[in-house]
Amino acid sequence: MIIDIVRSNFKIIIFGFIFTFFSCVGQSFFIGLFNSSIREELNISHGEFGIIYGIATLSSSLTLIWLGKKIDDLKLVNYSFLVVIFLAFSALFFSFINGIILLVIGIFFLRLSGQGLMAHTASVAISRYFDQSRGKALSYVWVGMSLGEFLLPVIIVYFLTFIYWKTLWQGVAVIILLVLPIFTYLTIKNINISSREKENGDRTNNNIDTVKSWTRKEVLKDLKFYSILPAMLASSFIITGIVINQTFIIESKDWGKFAIAKSFMIYSILTVTTLFLSGFLVDKFTSRKIFPLLNVPLLLSLIILIIFDHPNSVFVFMGLMGISNGLTNVLMSSFWAEVYGVNYLGSIKALTGSLMVFSTALATVIFGSLIDIGYSIENIAFLCAIYTAISIIIVLIFQKAYKPILLKNKT
Repeated sequence: MIIDIVRSNFKIIIFGFIFTFFSCVGQSFFIGLFNSSIREELNISHGEFGIIYGIATLSSSLTLIWLGKKIDDLKLVNYSFLVVIFLAFSALFFSFINGIILLVIGIFFLRLSGQGLMAHTASVAISRYFDQSRGKALSYVWVGMSLGEFLLPVIIVYFLTFIYWKTLWQGVAVIILLVLPIFTYLTIKNINISSREKENGDRTNNNIDTVKSWTRKEVLKDLKFYSILPAMLASSFIITGIVINQTFIIESKDWGKFAIAKSFMIYSILTVTTLFLSGFLVDKFTSRKIFPLLNVPLLLSLIILIIFDHPNSVFVFMGLMGISNGLTNVLMSSFWAEVYGVNYLGSIKALTGSLMVFSTALATVIFGSLIDIGYSIENIAFLCAIYTAISIIIVLIFQKAYKPILLKNKT
C-alpha cells in the first residue's frame, strides 16, 4: 500500500513538473526572446508590439475563465491531452506569422495554451491531489518552470545566432508532440479528483476536508478576495513588463546584449531555492501566515533597478525577482485551496489565472507605451515600486480576514 502511495504521488509530481516546464513556451520571458526578431521582420515599435501582445494576452485571459473551468468537468488525463495538442498547434502556428493579424492570433494561442492552460492544469491537479504535503508538492512541481527559465533563455539566444526564429518554433512544436503525450499517459492515466493523497492512505490530517469549498460566484462576492488581488498580480505584471522589454532595459543600462539572458540563471536558481523553502514553510505555518512576505523581494528588486547601473547589479535585481517568483508560485497555488477549499478549485484558479494573464497583458501595453513616450526604466520601476508597496500594506491590513471557514467534520 505504502509503495503504491509513493509511486502515485511521484507520478503526479512528475506530471506537474513536465507541464510547468513546457508552460514556458507561452511565458513572457520565452516569447520576449523573439521580441527583436519579430519587430524587425514586421517593422513595429516597442509600443506597437506591447499593444499587440496586450490585446492577445487579454483575450487569452478572458478565454481561460471558461476553458480553465472545464478541468472540474473532464477526467484529468483527457483534459491534459487536449491542452498538449493545443500547445503544439500554437507553437507551429507561431512559425507561420507574417503580419499583424497572425501575430495577434499567434500570441493569443501561445499565452492561452502555455502560460494559461499548461500552468493551470499542473497547479490545479497538484493542489487537489495533495492535502498535508501540498506546499512541498507544489514546490517540486514549479521547479519545472524554473528549470525552463534557467536553461531556455541561453539556449534560445544561442540558437538564434544561426537558426531562423520561425524554424525554432517548428522545432518546439515537434518536441512537444514527441514528449508530452507519452508523459501525460504514463503519469496520470488513473488519477482523478477522488484519488487524492489523503484517501490513498494518509488519514492523519482531516483539517483540509473541513474547509468550506466556495463556488466561484461566492468568491466574487467576498471582500477579502479583492484585497488579495493587488499582491497576487504585482509579480506577474512587473516581471512580464521587464522580460518583454529586456532589450530596452539592457540598452538603457548598457549591461551588454546577453546580460538578462545570463542573469536568468541566477533568477532560476533563487526561484528554485525559494520554491523548496516556501514549500516547507507553507506546510509548517500555512500560506496565509507568510503571505505578507510575498512581494517584499519584488520591492527590493525594483529599488536595485532604480538606483544601480553597474553590470553586476542585474544579477542582484533578477535574483530578487526570482525569490518573489518562487514565493508567488507556491503561495498562490496553495493559498486558494487553504482559504476557499478544493471542490471548485478549477473554477477559482481559472478566474485568478485569467486575472494574472490579464495583468501581463496590461503590463505589455503600459510598459511599451511608457517607453515610447520617453519614460526611462528608472521612472517605470519607481511607479512599480509604489504599487508593490501599496499591495503589501493592503495585505497587512486584511491579514486576519484570510482565515478559512471551517465546517464540522462528520467523521
